[in-house]
Amino acid sequence: MSETNTIPEFKDFKTFYKKAVEPLKKANIGYIRLDGKMQGGTRNVFAYFWYKDKKWKVNADTYIDRLKIAFDEFDKSEEPFVIKPLRDYKGETLSIKGQPIRNAKFNVFLVV
Repeated sequence: MSETNTIPEFKDFKTFYKKAVEPLKKANIGYIRLDGKMQGGTRNVFAYFWYKDKKWKVNADTYIDRLKIAFDEFDKSEEPFVIKPLRDYKGETLSIKGQPIRNAKFNVFLVV
């Protein structure tokens, strides 16, 4: 019998970072990405969190250091993210304010 894994959901980004990302990094010091891989894309969802009354999914290929940058931005502002439309305008993505758009390694998308 297979075990059903439920994807965790958090009330906000800071809670997500403290309860999901920090313990993962502490237990796996060598991880660069949430999935532990070095390269390659994935659409696997690591977790969900709420921001601006919308549910966002964090893909497993997101880089941990980018999540730390976003977490640290909350100390400077309550608005660390910029919401942008996807290229096909069929969804939205979060970007970290002041970070490059290309090759962002921050894969957070609106759940539709």
